[in-house]
Amino acid sequence: MPVDHYENFPVASWLLPKRLRQPVEAIYRFARSADDIADEGDAPAATRLDQLAAYHAELDRIERGESSRHPVFVPLAAAIRDYAIPLSPFRDLLSAFAQDVEKTRYANFGEIMDYCRRSANPVGRLMLHLYGDRDPRHLAYSDAICSSLQLINFLQDIAVDYRKDRIYLPQDELDAHRISETQIAQGDTRGLWHMMMHKQIERARKLLQAGAPLGRQLKGRIGLELRVTILGGETILRKLHADPGCVFHNRPVLTKKDWIVMLGRAIF
Repeated sequence: MPVDHYENFPVASWLLPKRLRQPVEAIYRFARSADDIADEGDAPAATRLDQLAAYHAELDRIERGESSRHPVFVPLAAAIRDYAIPLSPFRDLLSAFAQDVEKTRYANFGEIMDYCRRSANPVGRLMLHLYGDRDPRHLAYSDAICSSLQLINFLQDIAVDYRKDRIYLPQDELDAHRISETQIAQGDTRGLWHMMMHKQIERARKLLQAGAPLGRQLKGRIGLELRVTILGGETILRKLHADPGCVFHNRPVLTKKDWIVMLGRAIF
């Protein structure tokens, strides 16, 4: 799921302006802890949903101007107050985390994109807000990038997610390519597997490219950070395209060499 799955595209602390490190850390701590509620341990679904509902209640307290004693929400409330951060992105994230508890299959690509809208796009919008960027075009670019990165992660983690009884691939497209859950469970890449994967890869690539202009339009550290992020997504897509079956035997990740090349390309 989302937060843990930003591992390929981390925000390097040295790229963040010092003034933003504390609010970004507070936001990350909120998102990571909520994601852990939904995704880690063996608590029953009802317990997980109750805990996420408690997070919603803490956001309501912040909205009413009330103080919190919760260790996650004390620094988050300060960041929200100091930077006038809207609460809707946090509520969208909680909605996506709750959906992970209850929903494990997606009928079509539209359902997956609706999930991305709530699980991934809020992160980009929050970062733009912290940088004081309210340009609607930039928000649209950011949404495209974040949704693409979420789709890329779904492809990376096909095997990982299946072990959690989750499939973030459109069921109608799996059916059209005659790919069964048994085939996924067995890591079987015969038949139309490569064709299906290449369709997913190309769609994620086009979405990433649609948002890529933002990396050059934003100046300074945030622009550099974003260019590195985009290059990270492109690098993983190339690895997936070269071996669509690697998700079962050699999950594609960014290597130290990849990071050096990406940083060089992002700077120059």
